[in-house]
Amino acid sequence: MFSWETPPATSGGRAAHVDGLAHALADEGHEVVVITRRTSGTSRFTESGSLRILRADVDLPWLPDRAIARIASANHAFVMAAADLGDWRADVVHAHDWEVAWAAQVLARQNSCPLITTFHGTERGRHGGHVPPGVPTDVNGIEWWLASASRRVIAISKILGRQVTSDFELDPTAVRSVPGGIDQTWWAAPQPDIDEQPDENLIFAWGRIQYEKGFHVLAAAMAELRSGHPNAHCVIAGRGSYLAELQSQIDVIGVSDLVDLPGYISDNELRASLHRSACVVIPSLYEPFGVIALEALAGGSPLVIADTGGLSEIVAGTNAALTFEPGNTSQLAERIDAVLSDRNLAQSLSEHGRILIEQSYSWTAIAGRMMDCYLDALGVS
Repeated sequence: MFSWETPPATSGGRAAHVDGLAHALADEGHEVVVITRRTSGTSRFTESGSLRILRADVDLPWLPDRAIARIASANHAFVMAAADLGDWRADVVHAHDWEVAWAAQVLARQNSCPLITTFHGTERGRHGGHVPPGVPTDVNGIEWWLASASRRVIAISKILGRQVTSDFELDPTAVRSVPGGIDQTWWAAPQPDIDEQPDENLIFAWGRIQYEKGFHVLAAAMAELRSGHPNAHCVIAGRGSYLAELQSQIDVIGVSDLVDLPGYISDNELRASLHRSACVVIPSLYEPFGVIALEALAGGSPLVIADTGGLSEIVAGTNAALTFEPGNTSQLAERIDAVLSDRNLAQSLSEHGRILIEQSYSWTAIAGRMMDCYLDALGVS
């Protein structure tokens, strides 16, 4: 597998997806090699059972300050890391998103084996269905090239699968949908050294602070909730390019006393916040899958999510969450009010969420589905 990031580098759900899938496949006895970037505090090589992770230093040879040129240059380091595998041969090469396209194609060619690509999102999707000129257009072209070169294309949701099939003009029979999974045991476990006392007025959200995550919609909904729930307060955790703009909007609409932006929080603090919360909200305007929904469900929190993309796919027909129209502030406020006002409803959402995770989103189940895709690409029934 090639991935631009693996834990502890986790700017989104992709790193957790690659890590969970790789470990689950290795636990099933498959020999797995992951090649990725080396980040601060990580070793160049780790091995656990039949899983090996090679982390390449990608600082050189950098080209001038052009994002795609730098990423393409970094793929040179990935190819060099693959060369260190010696006589080891891959049966399948699995790329995760466009940043590793060059190295993944080289290794697939060297090993005379199928190239499989998982798209965790697309540039067109991130820009609301169109591709602005400049870097987004270039990225879209690389995605198109990578999809065309892959024997099988995997999307992390059915809706994303339909999008890549159409956008990249793919044969629908070559496209599969395999979602991410979650380690329910870890997310449900308490964190003894962090306060997890329930707060019946806490509304919690987290993620990359970008416009498409819709946190401004949640902030506006808090203004509508003020009169009916005077003690309600909201925490939106995370970092991102939209953070300053979000803080400005919070100040303008007059909810700076209700909404706190603490910035980055650790995984343990995140888990504790899920355990404490009366309600978790995922207000995304666009979300190709939404691993954060799985994390919220695994943490036992009553969940309110935007009815969009992969989020709605996860909970459709499960009674595991309340949904609202993306961007609809009043409807979001109504859903939060329902959870805060009805303890039985909150408990029902949490219980249905636990069942959903156990039955459909364990990493063992996801690894089995991915293995079916590998065998299909190899022509093995």
